[in-house]
Amino acid sequence: MTRIDATFERLKSENKKAFIAYIMAGDPTPEDSSALLAGLPEAGVDIIELGLPFTDPMADGETIQLAGQRALEAGMTLQKTLDMASEFRKSDNETPIVLMGYYNPIYSHGVEAFLKDAKAAGIDGLIIVDLPPEEDDELCIPAQQAGLNFIRLATPTTDDARLPTVMQNTSGFVYYVSITGITGAANAQTQDVAPEVARLKAATDLPIVVGFGIKDPVSAKNIAQIADGAVVGSAIINEMAAGKSTQEVLAFVSELAKGVHDA
Repeated sequence: MTRIDATFERLKSENKKAFIAYIMAGDPTPEDSSALLAGLPEAGVDIIELGLPFTDPMADGETIQLAGQRALEAGMTLQKTLDMASEFRKSDNETPIVLMGYYNPIYSHGVEAFLKDAKAAGIDGLIIVDLPPEEDDELCIPAQQAGLNFIRLATPTTDDARLPTVMQNTSGFVYYVSITGITGAANAQTQDVAPEVARLKAATDLPIVVGFGIKDPVSAKNIAQIADGAVVGSAIINEMAAGKSTQEVLAFVSELAKGVHDA
């Protein structure tokens, strides 16, 4: 059982939904993002998605694109991202960390070396948005063999014919992208999301979490009422980009967490 599995079991026993926060490693500086990372669990975050900065983030909107650029300009790398996770693990051995990004940096690092290093750093799962199920032999299956969850995205365009393929080697949870398009581009609508969550639940026993388009505590709560968890990323990064202090950003995160946990 991974930390992700254990977290969902605990939340289920407490009749709570999962609040998942995304931050970009190294944004706006490695020091700032490390401080934010360290404070997320106390602010109520159940699972952390740690963004791996990349030069061509095709699935991301302007907010996360700019965050990645700032991180890269500050010297962030894959190795430094793993080092950041290792440092976090010195004081927190329970909160799951999911590394989210693109395959190129992992391929350049070498898959075998990456999986060994990620496991040693305390990474629990991977979301690699540009590796489809047809490429599972590349990373998904080796990752699961190494004890890492491989979390797949389902979208509004994932039809019933495609869904079994998407679910085939998925573990940890299923991430439902609530809107068609890029991150941060629109608001998630519960009336559209609810039937899709029900459709996914009919296809898998894994928890279904919903991300993209959740921007405030109210929308986080509304989504959590119909899913097993809610993911917020762009809204948190916007707080950072606006020049808010780490404590101010964590206060915002705490409000989001309360919205989800009150669902």
